[in-house]
Amino acid sequence: MSLLLTGIGELTTNADAADRTATLADAALLIEDGRVAWVGAAADVPAMLTDRESTHGGRENSAHPFSWRGDVLSPNGAGDGASAAVEIVDVGGRAVIPGFVDSHTHLVFAGDRADEFEARMTGTPYAAGGIRRTVAATRAATDDELRARLQKLVAELHAQGTTTFEVKTGYDLTVDGEARLARLAAEVTDEVTYLGAHVVPEGAEREAYVDLVCAAMLDAAHPHVRWVDVFCERGAFTADESERILRAGADQGLGIRVHGNQLGEGPGVQLAARLGAASVDHCTYLSDDDVTALAGSETVATLLPGVEFSTRQPYPDARRLIDAGVTVALASDCNPGSSFTSSMPLMIALAVREMGMTVGEAVWAATAGGARALRRRDVGHLGVGASADLVVLDAPSRRHLAYRPGVPLVRDVYRRGIRLS
Repeated sequence: MSLLLTGIGELTTNADAADRTATLADAALLIEDGRVAWVGAAADVPAMLTDRESTHGGRENSAHPFSWRGDVLSPNGAGDGASAAVEIVDVGGRAVIPGFVDSHTHLVFAGDRADEFEARMTGTPYAAGGIRRTVAATRAATDDELRARLQKLVAELHAQGTTTFEVKTGYDLTVDGEARLARLAAEVTDEVTYLGAHVVPEGAEREAYVDLVCAAMLDAAHPHVRWVDVFCERGAFTADESERILRAGADQGLGIRVHGNQLGEGPGVQLAARLGAASVDHCTYLSDDDVTALAGSETVATLLPGVEFSTRQPYPDARRLIDAGVTVALASDCNPGSSFTSSMPLMIALAVREMGMTVGEAVWAATAGGARALRRRDVGHLGVGASADLVVLDAPSRRHLAYRPGVPLVRDVYRRGIRLS
């Protein structure tokens, strides 16, 4: 059975090459086999269905080719043979957008660091060393304990409209532990990132640890991961160490991601652009040369405004990047230390309020931008052939994502054409 969403007051597809933030009013969308089969005006639905039945059903057009059977529209003469039937869902003038693509999360962990958040709100600066607290708690947790929290966080993501998400390792920093985190992450997503290079663990000798990250630890995590990442930042890894780690991952067929330029200007952005990384994430402090390097590359600048909200750092200047021609994505960076939120709608509201983005740009960055950061063509848009991952908002327009921050506007979420409970 096919699924037709109609009565869409405002539809965002991200599929208009001339204007990627354009919307369609009074729209409808047909889903078949988990993919978008047709998009257009609701008024054109009867003609579209007749044309499809004529083309695919081997039957001559008639004056009344379809009839209602409850909430299902079926071809006349189909009897109960429902393979050609179309289930109709009228969304009542609500807005529909692609499912959010959260391209940066750290969901596999144990413990709590709420005390650090409270301290930052009273003036204590953020530092990378707090990661080691989560490492200790995560090492002590069982698989079932980690899995239970992971599943809870995934449910949060789905409830807030996220249909595709990446998950990083990096909260164990031992060979067996990083492999365990990668294996657990792979239970919930195909987009798993190896982040053995999060920080140097307490008590480890630096050079020996980098050797481990590039060899035995990488080998152990490799069966479960698609990406390699490194925290190229003061207090974490140098440019030379980062390049060595990233090249080791690339030599094993992994795509490259980089944490860079979060705590100050540094080498992360330039390194990412030079190595052809899919994305460089944070980009809070950028020189003119950094912006130029990004604009001349295929590397996506993934901005993580939840971090700035939680750490009281300055927000990245998205307007500067967009105006320079850089591809920008938004992601949550959901993690226990610097951004413990799974809400992509909040990222959109912060990007509009604090980072100079329009609502259309922010929604694009949180959907199609995230897909580009993961080098995915099948998600982040609702063009014909795309995975039918979409969100029905309990609002007439996507503008309400920024206009009504903190309000649960996600009404229905569909992934591959199936409504998530």
